[in-house]
Amino acid sequence: MRWRIAVAVAGVLAVAALVAAFLVVPRFGTETIDRSRPAVLQSLRDLSQFHAAVGEYQVVLDIERDVQFVPSALAGQRTLFVAAGSVNAYVEFKDLAEGALKVSADGKSVEVDLPQPVLDKPNLHQDRCYVFAQERGLIDRLASLVDTPDQQPFYVAAEQKISDAARDSGLADRARESTRRMLTGMLGGLGYQVRYADSD
Repeated sequence: MRWRIAVAVAGVLAVAALVAAFLVVPRFGTETIDRSRPAVLQSLRDLSQFHAAVGEYQVVLDIERDVQFVPSALAGQRTLFVAAGSVNAYVEFKDLAEGALKVSADGKSVEVDLPQPVLDKPNLHQDRCYVFAQERGLIDRLASLVDTPDQQPFYVAAEQKISDAARDSGLADRARESTRRMLTGMLGGLGYQVRYADSD
């Protein structure tokens, strides 16, 4: 009986020593050297977009990954991931169709047929995206000592959530009104009364 206890204690001490080695060794004698080359310009292009509105969003993801038939204490994890990002809404003026600007016969007014606003891909703010809390099974905790956990799925899910929120928050409508105000001010300064084809 005693030899079994001794073997168990020895096993626990061996695991503890291994964990300590992973945690302590990297703190000594390490140095980070950046040998990256400077960024290289690959293309330039002119913009014909009017960025009319921007929305700032934050989402808290609660994602659980279970292993079938295995207790959560041994394998699996649940993660709370906080993400923040912005979405630009713009109008692409190069998509203006021929005849999109119709000047009246008396030259006093102009009717504008605006393209629909476009919602850009979410821009996640890396400094505001982080794991808030995480519960992991024993196997996952041991694996994280040798492998860096992949957080890419959290970023992908956050982008989708923020994209959905931008679509449902009326950001496109705000961009449309902002574009109208800009054109009304510009064309009004030239002496035109401005109307819009899609106005009620």
